[in-house]
Amino acid sequence: KGGNIIHHKITHDMHYEVELGVIIGKKASKISVDKVLDHVSGYTIAIDVTCRDLQEQCKLARSPWTLAKCLDTHCPVGSFIPFEQIDPFNTEIMLKVNNQIKQYGNTSDMIFDVPTLLEYITRYITLLPGDIVLTGTPEGVGPLKPGDVVTASIPGVFRGFF
Repeated sequence: KGGNIIHHKITHDMHYEVELGVIIGKKASKISVDKVLDHVSGYTIAIDVTCRDLQEQCKLARSPWTLAKCLDTHCPVGSFIPFEQIDPFNTEIMLKVNNQIKQYGNTSDMIFDVPTLLEYITRYITLLPGDIVLTGTPEGVGPLKPGDVVTASIPGVFRGFF
């Protein structure tokens, strides 16, 4: 069981986005796409919580969206899953709200696969051991209300409650 996702008073429009998290195992900088998975130690499941009302305020003010994405408890992550247990090219991810499936997708449907994402990121940003890179969300993003029970999972591998 994970912790609670706090519904902060500053927002009235929180949305969930389930994502595969890639856990970096060794320093990665300017790594070619064919070598980048050598720098991955494992995976996790994560929920990227976005405050849409704050995001819109930031857009209107021509400000960074940081506030909309970074409130306390707004990126819960699951347990470490060893590299060998996940196929980053073909892994299902799922999110339920109050036991109803809201998001269900497969990494095979991602616009950019994991090696391509990491190769691009490491062109500009050095990733260090323990860093977690979120990879994108399947369709079905939607709102969260206070009291909702959120379950994020990699079916057959991991399930976490938030």
